[in-house]
Amino acid sequence: MGHAPHPRAPGIDAGITEAAIRNLVHTFYARVRSDPLLGPIFNTRVADWPAHLEKLCAFWSSVMLMTGRYKGTPMKVHADLPEIAPEHFQRWLALFHATARETCPHAAAILFIDRSERIAQSLQLGIGLHRGDIPTGAPPSARL
Repeated sequence: MGHAPHPRAPGIDAGITEAAIRNLVHTFYARVRSDPLLGPIFNTRVADWPAHLEKLCAFWSSVMLMTGRYKGTPMKVHADLPEIAPEHFQRWLALFHATARETCPHAAAILFIDRSERIAQSLQLGIGLHRGDIPTGAPPSARL
């Protein structure tokens, strides 16, 4: 119940499978762990990599195949990282895009890249709001 791909899931037409998600996630995070910029952030916070990778596979399964496997709050997790900055997102996206192109057929890679950009944009906006870098409510010009 709840773990089969949805017939209208975006990943279906692109040929995305659970095996493809697993391959991309595991390949990508092996690169993240050894990356000079990203590795220290992940390696100091992730105590159980097998469990973390399973959670990430569930996340991408839910995004691409609409399986509902992921239960979590990625916004809170990322907002609670004081050192996370735009250059971390840029590096994450660059590595993710390259890995998607290497591990996936073209249509699947394009879809993964599109979703990763949307997710990164949403997380950055949420972090900015959480930190108070982006004011909530009316724009400043409307408050005059």
